[in-house]
Amino acid sequence: MLWSLLKILFFVVLVAALAYGAGLLMETGSGLRVSVADMEFVLGPVQAVILALLTLVGVWLLLRVAGFLVALVRFLNGDETAISRYFSRSRERRGFQALADGMLALASGEARLAMSNAAKAERFLRRPDLTNLLSAQAAEMLGDKGRARDIYKKLLGDDRTRFVGVRGLMKQKLAEGDSETALKLAEKAFALKPRHAETQTALLQLQASAEDWKGARKTLNAKLRHGNIPRDLHRRRDAILALCEARDLMVDGDEPRARDLAMESNKLSPDLVPAAVMAARAYNVQGRDKQAVRVLRRAWEAQPHPDLAAAFAELVPEETPQERIQRFVALTEVRPDDPETRMLSAELAIAAEDFPAARKALGDLAERAPTARALALMAAIERGLGADDEVVRGYLAKAIGAPQGPQWVCESCGTVHSAWTPVCGHCSGFDTLAWKPAAAGPVGLGGASDMLPLLVGGGFQKSAE
Repeated sequence: MLWSLLKILFFVVLVAALAYGAGLLMETGSGLRVSVADMEFVLGPVQAVILALLTLVGVWLLLRVAGFLVALVRFLNGDETAISRYFSRSRERRGFQALADGMLALASGEARLAMSNAAKAERFLRRPDLTNLLSAQAAEMLGDKGRARDIYKKLLGDDRTRFVGVRGLMKQKLAEGDSETALKLAEKAFALKPRHAETQTALLQLQASAEDWKGARKTLNAKLRHGNIPRDLHRRRDAILALCEARDLMVDGDEPRARDLAMESNKLSPDLVPAAVMAARAYNVQGRDKQAVRVLRRAWEAQPHPDLAAAFAELVPEETPQERIQRFVALTEVRPDDPETRMLSAELAIAAEDFPAARKALGDLAERAPTARALALMAAIERGLGADDEVVRGYLAKAIGAPQGPQWVCESCGTVHSAWTPVCGHCSGFDTLAWKPAAAGPVGLGGASDMLPLLVGGGFQKSAE
């Protein structure tokens, strides 16, 4: 505001000064005499001023023309001038327009048009760091993987585009199934940009597939440190990696370290069934049976599972069926209406040859949720109660074609696994297995199929004959 007021005052003063000077010039009455050869010109005061102004304009125009000629000579000589800058700006505008058109064409699925615009943009801009990426993506859309690979390799030579080149090559190797090379590229990309969430996820996936559990735990911690994973999900996946490392150490013979990692895994994720099983066994080896019972009970409370019952049975292998029933109350009193608890109670009663108690424990599960296991239990109960062979065979026939009940199912691709694994064997997804009914298709129960003989022992064998 103050600056605008000062400019207005300056303009008013300037106009007043010019008016005052013109008045004085008019009052003097003297003129300007100009002689050219034999001719003499007499100019009045105003005419002299006009001539002076015209002379200044002429000199200015002469200087401008001279400057243009000098700039033209420099332009022709290759020097940077206003003319060259004008043409440079023009090329830049056309280049960025071509680049924008290429990006729109790529987004629209017009790969050939995108490739053409990328070449045009490169001709005008000479910025391979911008145009090569567009060209590579267009080449991939066209299915020209070789050309895309060559372009990505060119990007490796520039610090600004090295990460993009490494990431592009990594994605190509993943698509080709070359996990070993993809892992090396993912490690290099992670070193260039450790905060990049997609690179962290890809590296973690590849490390888990390669069973590099220590490296995967470091990558997982980096994801948490940079805020790319929720803390609860980090704890679960860290538990999975610790469990896998414990399993490998157990195979290698380092049992003390394996037990420590199993316990750590269980503390990180108490509801992870395989971690609870391994931790319970570790506590049992150390003579800490109460802690083992606590671990299994807590996991059962989160999700009843046959493997938990099997691990609970292993704590006291030498006991009578009645003693086992009494000890298993620690599990069966938790979520008593769950189908897994009902079937467990029925199996324990069958082992004790208490078939009425087994039928009561099973309830209407064979009719309400007829799984293969529930129907097989019902057949054993009917035989134990002295039912006709036709009744028993009827239940067994139904069991053959009945759903298998909950299984380890990959939530990513739907593949059913006979046992829990950290990585899906079909889609290589990490931490994608969940204990739930499969969508379709009869698949063996794996660990669950071994539950019945383990719990009931010879009693069931005898009653089933």
